[in-house]
Amino acid sequence: MTLYKNKDFKKNVVEVICLLYILLFVYAAVSKLLDFENFQVQLGQSPLLSAFASWISWIVPTIESVIAALLLTYKFRTIGLYAAFTLMIMFTVYIFIILNYSSFVPCSCGGILEKMSWNVHIVFNIIFVLFAALAISLQNTLSTRESRQSKFSAITLMAVSLLSSTAIIIILFLCSEEVMHHENPFIRRYPQHPITLVKNVNLKFNSYYFAGKSDSRIYLGNYTDPLHITVFDTALKVKKTFKIKFDTQKISFKRIKIIVRGSYFYLTDGTVPCIFLGKTSNWRIIRELKGSHYFTMIEPVDSSSVIFRSNNGKYAAQIFSSYRVDRNPQIIYNDSLLQQQIDGVFDTDGMLDYDDKLKRMIYLYYYRNEFIIADEKTELLYRGHTIDTISKAKIKVAYLKNNTERRMAAPPLLVNANLAVCQNLMFVHSKIEGRFEDRKLWQQASIIDLYDIKNNTYLLSFAVYNLRDKKLQSFIVTNTHLYALLQDELVVYKLENIIKKELKRLGEKKEQQNNISRDVRN
Repeated sequence: MTLYKNKDFKKNVVEVICLLYILLFVYAAVSKLLDFENFQVQLGQSPLLSAFASWISWIVPTIESVIAALLLTYKFRTIGLYAAFTLMIMFTVYIFIILNYSSFVPCSCGGILEKMSWNVHIVFNIIFVLFAALAISLQNTLSTRESRQSKFSAITLMAVSLLSSTAIIIILFLCSEEVMHHENPFIRRYPQHPITLVKNVNLKFNSYYFAGKSDSRIYLGNYTDPLHITVFDTALKVKKTFKIKFDTQKISFKRIKIIVRGSYFYLTDGTVPCIFLGKTSNWRIIRELKGSHYFTMIEPVDSSSVIFRSNNGKYAAQIFSSYRVDRNPQIIYNDSLLQQQIDGVFDTDGMLDYDDKLKRMIYLYYYRNEFIIADEKTELLYRGHTIDTISKAKIKVAYLKNNTERRMAAPPLLVNANLAVCQNLMFVHSKIEGRFEDRKLWQQASIIDLYDIKNNTYLLSFAVYNLRDKKLQSFIVTNTHLYALLQDELVVYKLENIIKKELKRLGEKKEQQNNISRDVRN
């Protein structure tokens, strides 16, 4: 009698555990399928499964449904319990890796566990793993004669399931990391809160631009009042305005731009052409860098050298050149840096930045997914790609006045809108929507993609939200903050740890390299 009661008790326990699993998997599968698009987006943001989201999003609810069906049938219940045990182990290992080894922790998944934190989630999974192990053990005693061999067989199968499921998740993680960083299939990763809004200041006019930055100041130029510089402290609490001391009556300026680098500022106009050097201590011009040619873009390297982009190439194509005062010749051209696809002018248009700490020139194309890294002499170091798929500029060019004038014949597809570089990190304002992304986000915000240009890898993405329908126009980045112009609003955002740790890691590497260099010299 006791034996039968014991068997009935074991059978009831197995039945209850199977019922719990059936409810869990059926609800989870149905909730995923009913909101399938959102589920795919969540997988696309997963730091482990991003690269495989398109097929995993179908496999997971399918497996959950199959396991629930196996558990419903007594004949296949044992197989169903082993499958449930294996799947819950995989879910548990997945969360463990996210919490301990992932580059960021995404938002919690939806469905039945939507309200749970990741820590509560992992406890929930462990409990169900133990339930499955208990049910397998009890089912084993009910379906076969209890013996050491049968117990050993059950333990062996569970051990194999544990090791194999763990190995599968680890392999998926390593493969996904490799694909996402180096062979990205245009899937963005959005970690939680990479930047935090600190303060915004209304500038009253939308004609301001970023002239430069330092450790303690942000410099703004003004296209309509080109000789005045507005200086903010990094917290945007103190504002000062300075006028550059310079007599412009003898020069027919058309497009003055001020660039601030360290203790120097540069007054430039490529239509004259001219480059004047001054000091920020008194905002007075001290000398002219003579011998320059007409240019469409300029970035200072130091107090005696600059990098140009001009239309001095073949058939007026855009070309890069480096200029140095004490060199003969002063200007050296590099006609291979920009690669023509259509006309050599519009198709090679882009944004130029120079990082004086890195000693690197960065050029990002407007209309294709490519950027160029070169040294201060415009010698190519390598070509990299942004994660979007637009490899050829989608523009149409019309030639007018006997081919002497070019114009855009149709609105172009803008790929990259803005660029900022801080140490080895490149921040790109992308205009192309990626896979598994919410279109509402693109209506409410501008998307910034972050790259490590030293390792040529994609890191993550984040949103800069519109401010009262004012959209991002331009931005710069320091070691601690991101400063953005949203039309007439100057906004400062604090960089959170997920970005700051990348800057810190890169800074530590640079310091180690400097120490090694000093040791070699000594």
